[in-house]
Amino acid sequence: MNVNQNAPGANPGKSLFRKQKPARIAGGIGLTLLTLVWLAGPTMAAERSLILQSTTSTANSGLYDHLLPLFRQQAGITVHVVAVGTGQAVRNAMSGDGDVLLVHAKSTEEQFVADGYGVERFDVMYNDFVFVGPPADPADLTVADNAVDALSRIATSGALFTSRGDDSGTHKKELSLWRLAGINPSTASGTWYRETGSGMGATLNVAVGMGAYTMADRATWISFANKGEFRILFEDDSALFNQYGIILVNPARHSHVKAEAGQIFIDWITGIQGQQAIAAYELGGRQLFFPNAR
Repeated sequence: MNVNQNAPGANPGKSLFRKQKPARIAGGIGLTLLTLVWLAGPTMAAERSLILQSTTSTANSGLYDHLLPLFRQQAGITVHVVAVGTGQAVRNAMSGDGDVLLVHAKSTEEQFVADGYGVERFDVMYNDFVFVGPPADPADLTVADNAVDALSRIATSGALFTSRGDDSGTHKKELSLWRLAGINPSTASGTWYRETGSGMGATLNVAVGMGAYTMADRATWISFANKGEFRILFEDDSALFNQYGIILVNPARHSHVKAEAGQIFIDWITGIQGQQAIAAYELGGRQLFFPNAR
């Protein structure tokens, strides 16, 4: 497979998933607020906290275990993460059950802001999706031309495929690829197409147990401990680009939103400290997320 070099946020001439350093330094009022918190010392900030509605992929990969202690040390703010699928995270934020939203379904995020539930959306980082499956590869994904062809091969062969089926960012991306292939997999629900209604880790466990293909974000796949003989069978297509965005829940709609603390967190994670921390996070010597805040 050719490594995608033209996905949004990638540097020309470089692999999309080569280890990179962030190039952006955030400025403005958010960093000013963060500086004030630092100058005020731990006493002022010790009791501060916020709720982050986010995805299972960022939580299961261990990223937050790496990032959030650094942020708490620097800003004195504790971040409590609610890790669910993107669709559920968005619905939770719409109901005011959170201060900040960090998910990976850009069109849904933009609609969230357009409908007045969020203040402004910012890019944070990216990685990609991969197709994994058994080494026998009954649908011959290793010779697929692109992601759409990979799914077409699965449908044509009737090889088992497990879908999260949970309105997550991963599920939304998968459905968009089926549409591009001109295939409605729901018509095969219960036969070769199996919907778990579960998170990525649980869906991977089902896939391994059944010997079925599935689509996963690369970070979760790398951190997944029950691979068995499963392996990546298709990767590196620009259609599999996976962008994460962050949004402050609109305090004009929900007055209890901790807007100041939320904006401090957004400015930190899109600023130099947060972007460097994202780039530094690795598992087994492999970088899982690639910062691209602007």
